[in-house]
Amino acid sequence: MTALYLPSLVRIGGGALNELPAALKQAGLSAPFIITDGFMAKSGLLDRVQTLLAEADIQSGAFPDAVPDPTVTSVEAALAALKRGVYDCVIGLGGGSPIDTAKMVAVLAKHGGTPSHLKVPHVQDEAGLPIIAIPTTAGTGSEATRVTVITDEKTDEKMLCAGYAYLPHIAIVDYELTLTMPRRLTADTGIDALTHAMEAYVSKRASPFTDALALAAIKRIWHALPIACKDPSCREAREQVMQGAFEAGMAFSNASVALVHGMSRPIGAHFHVAHGLSNAMLLPEITAWSVTGAQSRYATCARVMGIVPSETEDGAACTALVAALRERNRELDVPSPSSYGLQESRWNDLLTLMAEQALASGSPANNPRVPSHTEIIDLYRKVWA
Repeated sequence: MTALYLPSLVRIGGGALNELPAALKQAGLSAPFIITDGFMAKSGLLDRVQTLLAEADIQSGAFPDAVPDPTVTSVEAALAALKRGVYDCVIGLGGGSPIDTAKMVAVLAKHGGTPSHLKVPHVQDEAGLPIIAIPTTAGTGSEATRVTVITDEKTDEKMLCAGYAYLPHIAIVDYELTLTMPRRLTADTGIDALTHAMEAYVSKRASPFTDALALAAIKRIWHALPIACKDPSCREAREQVMQGAFEAGMAFSNASVALVHGMSRPIGAHFHVAHGLSNAMLLPEITAWSVTGAQSRYATCARVMGIVPSETEDGAACTALVAALRERNRELDVPSPSSYGLQESRWNDLLTLMAEQALASGSPANNPRVPSHTEIIDLYRKVWA
């Protein structure tokens, strides 16, 4: 038996943002509170959204100060702003950070408490305010997932919070909002989405439904991402990566992520490396370590990506897959932790804690090959250089 969790209402494609008022009315919502960041406010997108709503006689409030890798403090500030008005839903506008902030605020607005009380193993299924996700990057898949990640700045822990309550009720997936993304952000978020899809496919919790979504996403993202990075204005490539990110989000929300994400979150928490970039740093070597646990599945990935012909034997396909992931990182200028400028002594000092936090997240348990604490430390050492 497979339980599936998907957004109730989806508008996808170029110009989908214009359907926001109609989607809200379809859902019976009329008083949205928008959470976004300073860049979205300065770029004019927040004004565009509020004008679009006002023209449909929908008045909205806004909090434009969401921060990257959202913290407990930023969530509390957004929640306080929401409570100064009367709202019936929360819109997350931007990348994964504003959307994750919106998810947590929507739950706390109704149920109270703190993010630390909601981290896994707690599962928050009882819904808060309805969530509307409008992604402006093609990567996190947060518009389709029932998870949010909030950083406890006191402990430098990225807290994974999960449950049906975090699943957006409405997803507006408009690739035109990604046309101005810079190359580095395009690459990092795109590899993040590829990681979601690959981990969903090899996860121990995969199902035929998630397999179909994951493989579709893997194929789209692998072929379109380099084009989107090289030619940011290529609408076809942007559309393919955006759709792939959405498919990957639906896949991993239902099949879960695995070891790459488990190891990635502590890097982001302790060194403030963007989530997509830390995933990209890890993906080739974690794949190389994991392939023996699900050789046929990793081989299928290689075939779908066009890295090897369909008749290639599994072992050779896996070898080619790892080589191709390493080459793609070189092509997209993905740095190692060392070349990115992280402090080696601090990295080494934190290895034990980062491994503990990776295991505590639960994600490594879904990996086809489950590591011990010592093996995670060894993997952190391997990806350093």
